[in-house]
Amino acid sequence: MHWLIDLIVLTFVIFCAIAAISVKDLLGTAILFGAYSFMMCLLWAVMGAVDVAFTEASVGAGVSTVFFVAAVFRTSRRTKD
Repeated sequence: MHWLIDLIVLTFVIFCAIAAISVKDLLGTAILFGAYSFMMCLLWAVMGAVDVAFTEASVGAGVSTVFFVAAVFRTSRRTKD
């Protein structure tokens, strides 16, 4: 049962990573990056590394996502590609 939770969370991690690379909207990419960091936080917590999970949640899913969203609002939202 433990490996099933790992597999489900890892699937969401891979989905978020591929979606963040593929999306042309920068705000969507910033939100997907936050979701990726949150999923990695869950994966670290399930694996038993609670200190790494806490750091990932506070820095990766929290502060970095806020900075990315603030940077997107100071620039254009769509890429030129």
